Amino acid sequence: MHRIYPDQPHPLHDTAATRRLEQTAAALLPAHTLMQRAGLAVARLARALAPHARTIWIACGPGNNGGDGLEAAMHLHQQGLPVVVTWLGVPESAPADALRSWQRAQDAGVQFSHEAPSGLGPNDLCIDALLGIGLAPGDTRPAPQGRLTTLLAQLRCSPATLLAVDLPTGLQGDTGQYAPGFAPRSDAGYRAERHTLALLTLKPGLFTGTGRDAAGTVWLDGLECDTSSEPPGAWLSGPPESRVRAHSSHKGSYGDVAVIGGEGLQARGMGMTGAALLAASAALHGGAGRVLVSLLGGSALELDVLQPELMFRHVDVLPMAQLTVVCGCGGGEAVRAVLPRVLAQAPRLVLDADALNAVAADAALQQALAARAHQSQATVLTPHPLEAARLLGRDTGAVQAHRLVAAEQLSTRFGCVVVLKGSGSVIAAPGQPPTINPTGNARLATAGTGDVLAGLIGARWAAGADPLRAAIEAVYTHGRAAEAWPTGQVLTAGALARGLVRPV
Repeated sequence: MHRIYPDQPHPLHDTAATRRLEQTAAALLPAHTLMQRAGLAVARLARALAPHARTIWIACGPGNNGGDGLEAAMHLHQQGLPVVVTWLGVPESAPADALRSWQRAQDAGVQFSHEAPSGLGPNDLCIDALLGIGLAPGDTRPAPQGRLTTLLAQLRCSPATLLAVDLPTGLQGDTGQYAPGFAPRSDAGYRAERHTLALLTLKPGLFTGTGRDAAGTVWLDGLECDTSSEPPGAWLSGPPESRVRAHSSHKGSYGDVAVIGGEGLQARGMGMTGAALLAASAALHGGAGRVLVSLLGGSALELDVLQPELMFRHVDVLPMAQLTVVCGCGGGEAVRAVLPRVLAQAPRLVLDADALNAVAADAALQQALAARAHQSQATVLTPHPLEAARLLGRDTGAVQAHRLVAAEQLSTRFGCVVVLKGSGSVIAAPGQPPTINPTGNARLATAGTGDVLAGLIGARWAAGADPLRAAIEAVYTHGRAAEAWPTGQVLTAGALARGLVRPV
């Protein structure tokens, strides 16, 4: 068993692949072996998380996830720990393995109760063994009610540490979203420290969408099984490779980034020059050799006195074919006029913000974007969920409900790399399993941080990384910078850009 840190890549398997692996392993092992291993793993982690607990309450569902909890209860009780179990099953209809674990718990003398124990405190432990992966994507069962609803609310609202077995109940392992009726109330949520022990495989939903909040700290126990027969359906990314700059290198070694955007105040009375300057600052601090800035909409700015390294150019004089272009940050309506040339000429192009909205609203621009892949021109799109929804012709809820699928569909449709931003950003490229980013936090929920990400992708790409690697590394670095931000200090996009780690 080990805790999942963002220090290396990890393979992710969806529910169908996990079930196939489980069935294969079960066929090769004596009956009940997998559940015994799972229960022992839960018990070990439970003891480590709450060594001084006065009460360990395990809420067990009627299926095999509940069986894992019953097996854990037996071990904890035999170790002298104060265990109380609430089981939603009945012996007459329990699966064979779960029934066997229930009998083992009964024989060991585990205390069973129809209700949650009273007086649970911060040093105690609640274990959610209600459903696990038993709730598959698209499950049409009715919304939870009765005792399941009551137990779930008590688990979430208890001040005790909460440990979920395999998946938090109601969270869909493939999507990172709750099934209908399972999401916590907006005024309730979770009150305690949260952990999830993934069994056999890591599921994508633990790391994206609402999954990160629901799962808390994620652990994995592979149950001593070989999972190599199932290729990963996705990956959790790890840190960028360390690179040392050669002494003989020069600014030309690390490429030129041009940022096109920043509609001026004169155009519509809504100045957005700052967005382009933030992207340019990120490219500068992210290691680009030179950074050119082309402001749109009649902006008269010729020098950023705080960043004199930035070189201002009129968009018409940019040597587009020689540049890595970041287009759209604060581009407003003015970006529409320059997009045809940008799409036709830029060999390496990051499209963000208003450029994405312009493409979504114009069929000709969509065709020009899709054609780039057939002309050896590479593109990275960096939409947030609303921008992705516009590009796909859907609503935001549909995108968020299937984040990996949405990113892959955009990638396939336009033949490019896609960074679907949000909690657990998803990076997709045609013909490759998507990658989920494990870094970042709510400090990034402020204006301009997306512009910073676009500029950083441009810098990584200009310096020699391929577009997929540039996107994965930039998203990771962007999130890591937010995580490392000093406690008590406000994170602004400008400070984030200046705080990016530049290659040695």
